[in-house]
Amino acid sequence: MTDPRDRQLAALAGLVQLERRVRAAPTPAELAFLMVNETHALVPYRQAAFWRADKASIQSLSGLAAPDPEAPFTQWLDRQMAAWSSLSTPLDLTVEDMPGEEVEFWTAHLPAYGLLLPLLPADGATPVGLLLLARDVPFTDGERQLLDIVCNAYAHAWKALTGPGTKRMPLLKDRRKLAMAAAAIVLVALFPVRQSVLAQAEIAPHKPAILRAPLAGVVEEILVPPNTTITEGQKLVRMDGRELESRLEVARQALAIADAEQRQAQQQAVFDERAKTSLAVLAARREQAAADVAYAEELLARGQLTAPKAGIAIYDNPDDWAGRPVALGERILMIADPTDVELDILLPASDAIPLDIGSDIRFFLNVDPAAPLSATLTRIGYRAAPTPEGLMAYRLSGRFTEDSLQQKERLRVGLKGTAKLEGHWTILALQVLRRPLTVLRLWLGW
Repeated sequence: MTDPRDRQLAALAGLVQLERRVRAAPTPAELAFLMVNETHALVPYRQAAFWRADKASIQSLSGLAAPDPEAPFTQWLDRQMAAWSSLSTPLDLTVEDMPGEEVEFWTAHLPAYGLLLPLLPADGATPVGLLLLARDVPFTDGERQLLDIVCNAYAHAWKALTGPGTKRMPLLKDRRKLAMAAAAIVLVALFPVRQSVLAQAEIAPHKPAILRAPLAGVVEEILVPPNTTITEGQKLVRMDGRELESRLEVARQALAIADAEQRQAQQQAVFDERAKTSLAVLAARREQAAADVAYAEELLARGQLTAPKAGIAIYDNPDDWAGRPVALGERILMIADPTDVELDILLPASDAIPLDIGSDIRFFLNVDPAAPLSATLTRIGYRAAPTPEGLMAYRLSGRFTEDSLQQKERLRVGLKGTAKLEGHWTILALQVLRRPLTVLRLWLGW
């Protein structure tokens, strides 16, 4: 084969490959990009632009991903292309073909020679677009023939991508996709789930013994440190007994005086009948004095508080109790069985959901959230009460399951975490929108 034949075969192969790529372009934007950049594989040029007739605007420029419609060069090309919108045959352009006021702009932005190619559809009507190629040397007849063939392919592909039928098909496809997406969303929204809510919780003793102040006074000392194991009958709290001891001493002195007066009256009654009349009064005084002594001794004995049962002593910092005045019945400490615990839950009123006794609870410890403990709901507060943080919350209780009770090292009184309570069955949409609907109801006053 000679060199000219090799070049012809190479050009033919390039043309076939380019046509294949043109017909495979999925969108008008990709086809327009291909026109101004890939045509260079057949015919070399320095600049290219494609003008779209139906929108009367530059669709693509060589070397750019997307043209800037506000750029002066783009706007100038729009004006020039609109003037040639009815072109039916290729047109050679040079700077001499430009009006006087356009010569300077052409010289500044384009090479000396240009070729304007109309993209004519098969029906031979007005072009669907114009392809401008520009370079520093004139285009040859052979190049024009190649460009005429490839422009027919461009026009056919452009018509196929932008024709009326092609607009309806993507719309139908989009509608089908939207319908399928809507159906999927509805199915997911109607998926049944258990209502659930998160609440702060703490491991608390079950039925602890509460040690309260037996009288109004001052705590002198708590005899055991916090969280100490104690035995039944062990002394735990000593009240300040100085005032009680003084009252006991006064009562004993009053009893001694009453005893002396009664004995003296009994001796006088042997010789004096009138002394017998005072014996009953003196006896009553002695009984009153004896009762005062017994009461003072009882109060003094109450000042020593002992443990009603074995367990661990639970209270705050012992230094806070030394010298602290307490009222009658005020709680001082709590005695709990470390093996008999429950879950104390504070459910915010704003998060309340319908719950039943026996509902499942999962408790995530703050110190070990990866392994939740299981429990069941045993008590639901009748009404919300203020918490130390100033929020309104329902107090709930739960009992740990047998499997969780086996993990004794994790069930320490005072450990805190988050409880997940499971309620009634509902659909996923209501579960997800529960909080927004609650806020909306408050805003609208439903």
